Amino acid sequence: MKTLFRNSWKFALVLLLLLGAGSAAQTNAQTAKLQIDQLDVLSNKASETVDVRLDERLMQTTLKFFSGKGSDDAEIRDVLKGVKGIYVKSFTFEKEGEYTSAEVESVMSQLRGGAWSKILSVKSRKDGENVEVYLNLAGDQINGLAVLSIDPKEFTVVNIVGPVDLEKLSKLEGQFGVPELGIERDKTKKND
Repeated sequence: MKTLFRNSWKFALVLLLLLGAGSAAQTNAQTAKLQIDQLDVLSNKASETVDVRLDERLMQTTLKFFSGKGSDDAEIRDVLKGVKGIYVKSFTFEKEGEYTSAEVESVMSQLRGGAWSKILSVKSRKDGENVEVYLNLAGDQINGLAVLSIDPKEFTVVNIVGPVDLEKLSKLEGQFGVPELGIERDKTKKND
């Protein structure tokens, strides 16, 4: 992903942690699932496509692959414990104009009103890159997360359904089609 996307994620995670967004939410998680299958038509135009569809059943099956004794396996199991699904659609194009505003709107319209709240929007006039981050909230509980990264040659939607513990989210980078987000994993050690 682009530098703007990575930096936006860092900012969003810090903001969410400050807002106490690490709380888990079990109820109404399915209201956080976006309908994004209509974007499949873009794969015919894209030079590169990522399509991840891990529903609750597949999430449980996936957890079995992380049943080892290693600390990495335990951390990933912990992150995925309450997640009901991970859905990613990412399209990279050779030239600009390969997707339309109607395709973007088909996702954006689902994020307006209701339980979704936009918490971050970053726009670059220079590069034409836009990143928006949304939370699906029920009271103070997070039921899901949606990220849209839109630039002239790339369109990406990441949708995580279920309680989102943002402190642990960085462990999903590079797993299940979740792009490298540039989230800092190691805290700086204090010098004595």
